[in-house]
Amino acid sequence: MSTTLDGTAALVTAGGTGIGLGIAKRLAADGCLVTICARRESVLADAVKSIGHGARYIVCDVTDDGQVEAAVARAAEPLGRLDFAIANAGGGAAAGPLVLTDLDAWNATLALTLTSTLSTIKHAAPIMMQQGGGAIVAVSSIAGHMTHRNLGQYCVAKAGVEMLVRNSADELGAYGIRVNGVRPGLVPTEAAAGLEQTDVVREDYLAQMPLRRLGTTDDVAAAVRFLAGPEASWITGQMLGVDGGHSLRRGPNLDGIFAASVNPQMDALMSKRESNS
Repeated sequence: MSTTLDGTAALVTAGGTGIGLGIAKRLAADGCLVTICARRESVLADAVKSIGHGARYIVCDVTDDGQVEAAVARAAEPLGRLDFAIANAGGGAAAGPLVLTDLDAWNATLALTLTSTLSTIKHAAPIMMQQGGGAIVAVSSIAGHMTHRNLGQYCVAKAGVEMLVRNSADELGAYGIRVNGVRPGLVPTEAAAGLEQTDVVREDYLAQMPLRRLGTTDDVAAAVRFLAGPEASWITGQMLGVDGGHSLRRGPNLDGIFAASVNPQMDALMSKRESNS
């Protein structure tokens, strides 16, 4: 079985930095023509230079279904095919107790993390169906199946991504399309800086990892490359943990970041309830 990706094309959402950039570099190094998308054009332009191998970009807000459709079409243009779609976009700035959740923030987190993944699958799959198959890989998180107190919005969104992977795999298998996902643990990136750079939180993550080291973008990229490539031709509907074994233990304790702000908010909520009683 060939282990090169020569003659293939891929789209990587949120491919300008962090895990997405690592994935794009790995696919391109193996011969794939990679298109990355994200909102910041200057970041994308720098990223394609670092990826090399003819990589291309398109500016795209993944919360806009029409822009995702355009990005998918762009990725398929040069070769007239799309072999891999990597749904990597996700996140959410909102944090705090679920009982204090702002619904606009909730909806924004779902749009960026879950709905963007649906849009990627929805627009990539018809191209893959027409050509006789392809592979879709979604990037979830250990937060998709382990609780993270005060990051509940993100946890729910990633859990949704995992069920979306399973259902999509079931529906699209008949067309030769495989759908899988990866569950990274803590990987130092721009998005995870608040976790990785807070000593007590970082140490708690490490204490839950049998391998006791933080991940790298290369670790995650290697897993995505495997699931996307021909080596995984009989694998679909699966979530692959890339977390140093963290999922064998418990979710992280994030009180070192949130307790100082969350506790007064919860006290105020209780006081308000008592005064209204």
